[in-house]
Amino acid sequence: MSKKLHNIRELSPFRKDLRNNGTSAEATMWSLLKKRQVLGMKFRRQHSVANFILDFYCPEKKLAIELDGAHHYTPEGIEKDKNRDAYLELHGIKTIRFENKRVFEEPSWVIREIELVIQEMESWPDSE
Repeated sequence: MSKKLHNIRELSPFRKDLRNNGTSAEATMWSLLKKRQVLGMKFRRQHSVANFILDFYCPEKKLAIELDGAHHYTPEGIEKDKNRDAYLELHGIKTIRFENKRVFEEPSWVIREIELVIQEMESWPDSE
């Protein structure tokens, strides 16, 4: 029997807390992603995979979107993100990251980057 990987019940209170108390960058990004505004893709907020809680996740494309604040640019943060991304990649999930300030300063660029990644993923031979 395989172990459940997505939205583990024990993490539910943490996911809910993160949704209700997210950063302003997350709130802004959610306003851009919700209701299938990006290429008709459905995104979820604070979706967990194993013990990791992803900022945003598109299950159809197995795409994680992470917004990075200052702590992600410390040596510890960089190493932690590298390990997390490697784990997700092992499970077929691609992660793209954006600095928080880009969501505020260049939202159309951020969305265009997401669209380009999705379109690139659609051209992969095993994307079905």
